[in-house]
Amino acid sequence: MNRYARMLAASAIATMIAPDAFSQTARSLVVPYENEPPPKLTIEPPLPGPLAKGVAFIPYRVENLRILPVGGASARQLSPRVGHIHVTVDDLPWQWADYGQSDTIILVNLPRGEHKVLIEAVDPEGGLLTSQSIKFTAPGK
Repeated sequence: MNRYARMLAASAIATMIAPDAFSQTARSLVVPYENEPPPKLTIEPPLPGPLAKGVAFIPYRVENLRILPVGGASARQLSPRVGHIHVTVDDLPWQWADYGQSDTIILVNLPRGEHKVLIEAVDPEGGLLTSQSIKFTAPGK
């Protein structure tokens, strides 16, 4: 078989095989929303060096949840699951949301004493998925 015929045959075989291979790959990347594992939130203690100066760096990690700036009812059906973080300090009546995937909460100018930080992983409409809190003492300045 000459070189041109071999190239033509290889091209024909690749054309028949490739679409099936690509479709199998694409299907394996999509997991139906109801079959996804639940989100998991892990919080670490504040870093001791900055805390001694009144600044709390609180590392956290979220698994099975992409932190993205999307909202609304339709976003609850996205797969992989999306949401954001709510942060409450010292049980105050207000909180803030983090959409930035920073993986660290930073609190500055903390007064001396005991503090509590609640971190909540929520869905695009603010519905609670999982939460964890941490208590620590700031030595103050």
